[in-house]
Amino acid sequence: MTKISVTLVCLLPLCAQASSTDITLQDCSSLESYHPVDSKIYIKCLDSNINMMRRHQQSWINKLLHDIEQVQTQTGNTQLMPIIKRSIVYHEQYSDDTCKWRYLYTLPNSIKASVAYKKCTLHMLHRHIEDLQQPY
Repeated sequence: MTKISVTLVCLLPLCAQASSTDITLQDCSSLESYHPVDSKIYIKCLDSNINMMRRHQQSWINKLLHDIEQVQTQTGNTQLMPIIKRSIVYHEQYSDDTCKWRYLYTLPNSIKASVAYKKCTLHMLHRHIEDLQQPY
């Protein structure tokens, strides 16, 4: 009984966070600058939004994995978990490569390239979270 209650207590914050569909990000548009000195603040703002989106994404991934573990326990279907884990890894690789080519395309201006990479990362995270939120 203790093990079950501890598990529920640990998972409740994840479920609560994962159940909300919206996440409030900082508005970085007012800080947008490509000047070498001023761009640091803008890039830090984008980084903080990326970190927040990654945490939100991870909560949805944790929810999905938890739900699949339950299905696996109830039905004995062990094929789902490896496929889902593989899809998560492949999605991370795809997202990273998608944003890398945008970064390389924007070079030699490293500030614009960095901003392009970060904006792309935010966009890809947002799309992945939307996919994870779809009912299964």
